[in-house]
Parts: sequence; structure tokens; C-alpha cells
Amino acid sequence: MDTATLEAMLEQGQDNALLRFTLGNLLYQQQDYANAARHLARATELNPDYSAAWKLYGRTLTAAGRYPEASRAFQQGITVAEQRGDLQAAKEMQVFLRRVEKQSK
Repeated sequence: MDTATLEAMLEQGQDNALLRFTLGNLLYQQQDYANAARHLARATELNPDYSAAWKLYGRTLTAAGRYPEASRAFQQGITVAEQRGDLQAAKEMQVFLRRVEKQSK
């Protein structure tokens, strides 16, 4: 799917976390970090337990140079992933969090 198709689905009222995550992921791949972050933030609002969305949201904010926000997203994502038993995602986000903390110094 492409971003135009997904955005058309949003305009038709089909708003959900998976759609926002998919759109955010495509925009991230296109290096459109501002719009990707907007959709990923909404994905985490629609489903606060979506650890993959938290991880990609943090990575997107990092790519955009928004380090304090990225740090908060990774921290929240780690909490969510640990609560859900998604230990691999938690470990990955811990690595990303350490990198963000180094970059922001």
C-alpha cells in the first residue's frame, strides 16, 4: 500500500492504530519524519499497549533530532513491552534509548 491509499482510508473514517502505524512506517521509510511522528503518536494514543508503535515512534523522533521526546517514547515503550511480556521489543528499545541519551549530551 502507498501513503495516498492509507490517507484516503483515514479520510473515510477508518482510523485505528494499525492504519496509523502502517502510515507512519511508510513515511518513516520515506524520511518524512514530521508526518511519520504525527501518525505514530496517534497510533500510541489509539492503542497505548502497541509496543511496535512505541518503538517506531521513538526511532522516528530520534531521526528527527527530537531527542527528549524520543527518550520519553522509548521509556514508555519499554514499560508497555515489559508489561506485555514482549521482552525482545523492550531490549531493542533499551538499546535505542541508550543511543538517544548519548546523542543528546
